[in-house]
Amino acid sequence: MDTRELLETHLRRDFLQRSLAGIGTLALADLMQGAAVADPLSPRAPHFPAKAKNVIFLFQEGAPSQMDLFDPKPELARWHGQSLPPSMTKDMKLAFIKPTAKILASPRKFAPCGQSGVELSDLIPHTAKHADDICLIRSMHSDAFNHHPGQLLLFSGHMTGGRPSMGAWATYGLGSESKNLPAFVALQSGPGSSAGSELWTNGFLPSLYQGTVLRSSGDPILYLSNPQGMSAESQRARLDALKDLNAEHLERTGDAEIASRIHSYELAYRMQSAGPELVDLSKESAATLEMYGINDKESKQYGTSLLLARRMVERGVRFVLAAHSGWDHHTAINTGLPKLCQQTDKATAALLTDLKQRGLLDETLVIWGGEFGRTPMSEIRRPDEADNAGRDHHPNGYSIWMAGGGVKPGQVIGKTDDLGLNIVEDAVDVHDLQATILHLMGLDHLRLTYRHMGRDFRLTDVHGQVVKKILA
Repeated sequence: MDTRELLETHLRRDFLQRSLAGIGTLALADLMQGAAVADPLSPRAPHFPAKAKNVIFLFQEGAPSQMDLFDPKPELARWHGQSLPPSMTKDMKLAFIKPTAKILASPRKFAPCGQSGVELSDLIPHTAKHADDICLIRSMHSDAFNHHPGQLLLFSGHMTGGRPSMGAWATYGLGSESKNLPAFVALQSGPGSSAGSELWTNGFLPSLYQGTVLRSSGDPILYLSNPQGMSAESQRARLDALKDLNAEHLERTGDAEIASRIHSYELAYRMQSAGPELVDLSKESAATLEMYGINDKESKQYGTSLLLARRMVERGVRFVLAAHSGWDHHTAINTGLPKLCQQTDKATAALLTDLKQRGLLDETLVIWGGEFGRTPMSEIRRPDEADNAGRDHHPNGYSIWMAGGGVKPGQVIGKTDDLGLNIVEDAVDVHDLQATILHLMGLDHLRLTYRHMGRDFRLTDVHGQVVKKILA
């Protein structure tokens, strides 16, 4: 190849690179100048009018026991301490116990609550006061019977990693109404979840749709504060120089991740003032702090998360994931479950009360639930200890509830059999739940797609139907 041919090759390559980058460069031209119109997370129109503008997903990691909280099974008392016949257990997916494990009756007392008469456990007296605000689904089922794949399936629609989470899909479809806070935020309390950051990952979507983890004390986001000696003017000058370099790189390559990087740096800069203000609860009334249980040691952590969730949706955050772990009661469920309810029940009810008082519940969708449920049979790992029985994983029929944001309240959907083994009425699959959440946000789950590796992907994979009984 002579010099002339080499020059022509470089010119052609440069022309192609600039052509491919052209669309991205034009779309982000205003962003380079700081104009809001080109913000890649600016609000986007839904597919159809939305009932819910925001989502707060109260994820109870570890799988709460539905028959001790939401789905009373008095028939278990008759079978307590006995094994079920093989004909009743042959199709069960069990993680640790055998089908011959003995039935464990629940010691909990259930009572009709509110005008709707929904029966709820004595472990959740605060939530019970909102019986007429919630839609209780007793017929959820999942294909996963272990925690990590179950959590992935619930939040990404698939049991393997690498897929975008629900919050990432929502913000990809709708953008954000907040200029100074992330569109998708994750809050954690309890000892930690199995899936970890995969609950808020962007997967193969551009990285700007990844959830941002906020801490409830100290700097809300690590490394958000400037190091000692760095002035605001100096930081702004460095960011401007970095933005110019990234813009030049974007123009040459058309790489969407560079656009995400530019936006992330600018958002982080704005968050340096918005973040600390968000977590500053000093302006909240004493009554509000008490209502969320922030003055109590047991409920302070979760209560703080839920109060922050309310403050975030007020400020335009699109999707808040508040994950609380510790519900995996393979042992000592009769002592462990009351402790978890002490930590969470008061704040959960406070969130519904607070949203309702502020006129936000109608436009905020609240979901409470875990990745699956628990078995009616006992699991005993330490037979030498008293009251040590727990329950194994149970994906075949468990409970979650939803409230606000276009949900029809004061009703129960679905039914399990007398022992809670299987669903007998109105089964709701995990993908059906996802389709319904997106629908309430004004998004058609069939149309919300992203092309990756040569095909269109969606949150609901190839499944999912909107559960119309949930809709108001």
